[in-house]
Amino acid sequence: MPNLSQDLIPVIDLATSAPTEQATQLCKAFREVGFAYIKNHGIPEEKIEEAFSWSRKFFDLPQSEKDKAPHPAEGWYHRGYSSIGREKVSQNLFDEDGLAQHRKVPDQKESFELGRENDDVMTNIWPPAAALPGFREFFVDFYNLCNGLEDKLLAAVAVGLHLPANYFDACHRGRDNQLRLLHYPPFAAELLESGQADCIGAHSDFGTMTVLFQDHVGGLEIEDQGGGAGESGGRFRPVPCVPGTVVVNIGDMLMRWTNDELRSTIHRVRTPAEVDIDPGTGVRMTKRRYSMPFFICADPSTVVDCVPTCHGQDRPKGYEPVTAEKYFTMRMNALY
Repeated sequence: MPNLSQDLIPVIDLATSAPTEQATQLCKAFREVGFAYIKNHGIPEEKIEEAFSWSRKFFDLPQSEKDKAPHPAEGWYHRGYSSIGREKVSQNLFDEDGLAQHRKVPDQKESFELGRENDDVMTNIWPPAAALPGFREFFVDFYNLCNGLEDKLLAAVAVGLHLPANYFDACHRGRDNQLRLLHYPPFAAELLESGQADCIGAHSDFGTMTVLFQDHVGGLEIEDQGGGAGESGGRFRPVPCVPGTVVVNIGDMLMRWTNDELRSTIHRVRTPAEVDIDPGTGVRMTKRRYSMPFFICADPSTVVDCVPTCHGQDRPKGYEPVTAEKYFTMRMNALY
């Protein structure tokens, strides 16, 4: 299978090109593919490696310790730990019967969610400090590092859309972002191949943008749209880890904001082609995988309406205005 990263997804270096050139390159990638690799993004590689190390330590805790930081029953309250099978990613599926059928194929992952520390609506839910000393302090700091990259990306997208560089700042002042730690334990590859289990099914993200840190195992795939939206639908191609970069993709909210000018691309997580063989049973097992998406989200009260450079007399708005809170709640509640 061809490597899509080599064919279509560009590597954009934030250190070597002028800001206007970066903005042009970034929006070109987001129009055509919806994804980009970002190099020299400002988050030290040693901090990223340390984040993966802390993530592994957390998921290695006994189940009883992880369960002391439980994700609440409400889907919109996206904080704390979710065990394998608790969440099922869906795409534009909101009726109860459809969701119930969809959830019969569980996602083989466990997760831990965190946001800003001063959020009074969604307070962070941490494991006991004695179980993992230093975990909370590290990820509060790492979350803030990710916020710095958010600023660079929002400014670049604004300039690329011929808007003032600070256009999106007022809509993202609250730092209502979400950092998610993900662990995909090994399971029988046959279950995945037969459709009896999934890693993360095909979906689009629904925030403004997503920054993805992934390990060397791979597994991320994006839908190949060919020459335009809807073409070659259902064919997925791998997006492997490129050392020294992070993956950034557009979310549904920014696609609405730009009247579909920027593309929120369908993607999924599957097992890489290589599998391990369990020495005791001889069963083909998927490889263990870790990733950390950082979801950039607009402030809840933001009214998302088409930006002025993306509509006009011959280009009507394709979406009704909606608050970020209303849209997020609808999408979150479909997950749990």
